[in-house]
Amino acid sequence: MTEGNFVDYIKLHLKSGNGGKGSAHLRREKYIPKGGPDGGDGGRGGHVIFIANKDLWTLFHLKFKRHIKATHGEHGGKQTSTGAEGEDQYIEVPLGTVIRDTNTNEVIKEMTEHEEEYVVVEGGMGGKGNAHFKSSTNQTPRFAQPGIPGEELDITLELKLLADVGLVGFPNAGKSTLLSVITAAKPKIANYEFTTLKPNLGIVEYRDYKTFVVADIPGIIEGAAEGKGLGYRFLRHIERNSTLLFLIPADAPSVKEQYEILLDELRRYNPELLDKSRVIAISKADLLDDELEAELAQEIENAFGHIPHVFISSITHQGLVQLKDLLWTTLNEDKITD
Repeated sequence: MTEGNFVDYIKLHLKSGNGGKGSAHLRREKYIPKGGPDGGDGGRGGHVIFIANKDLWTLFHLKFKRHIKATHGEHGGKQTSTGAEGEDQYIEVPLGTVIRDTNTNEVIKEMTEHEEEYVVVEGGMGGKGNAHFKSSTNQTPRFAQPGIPGEELDITLELKLLADVGLVGFPNAGKSTLLSVITAAKPKIANYEFTTLKPNLGIVEYRDYKTFVVADIPGIIEGAAEGKGLGYRFLRHIERNSTLLFLIPADAPSVKEQYEILLDELRRYNPELLDKSRVIAISKADLLDDELEAELAQEIENAFGHIPHVFISSITHQGLVQLKDLLWTTLNEDKITD
């Protein structure tokens, strides 16, 4: 998937089908000139139904479908014939898609299970035919119910990636390079800020054919929680990650300061993100000699020794095996302790 094909935010206008009208038909045959009411019911209007699909990773297929409309139910007929139901519209979305009411910003549904279905707008009920209204005092009712109109709704779809590990770091920290080395993903890589404008996903192959998914999230800058830079548009992708991998380059002015800025942006966006497991990777470790690495290791131990950390280099592949081991252990800690 190319970066341009990754779409994680879409606005749609939904319209379900109207219910068909009930029939006010009266039975008229050659030898039955004054038959009773035999009008059938109208058919239900079509629903607009969303389905979660684990094989989708983007909302790109909806980029040019801004209006989704189901068909109307057919009207009732004679001989108490019920009109056909309107055709439902099925919309497939990736796992992790959040459906919001555009006008109120209220969350309608989060699609997190494969093949899960949810009716977002219901089709209108069909009207009852006049056969329902026959009584001892009204033998030939000449009226029937109209169908109920369908619903209209403006919605916003937001995709929150369902990845095991989220890469968190400043622009140009080496996240895309790391992803390209430990997975088969081919993100855009260059030596300037905001090379990654959309999240990239990669599958890490671990031992014994085990795998886990890593998401390269566009780089954080100070003020991202207020919408600066790429802002909240990428921060929401971190919400669904089980573990956060903080990537800080070895040549940063202060590892501790960069980590605290990253942590503060996450806290300001959503304090619950701080409850996730964390791992720190010091990238570009090939720039360090043994003495500098020992000094930096001591600094990290003093600042946040309770958080597992590792020195890595995507260029020389230093520490990448240890990083995979550390991430796998962190991801499965809860399973091991249960």
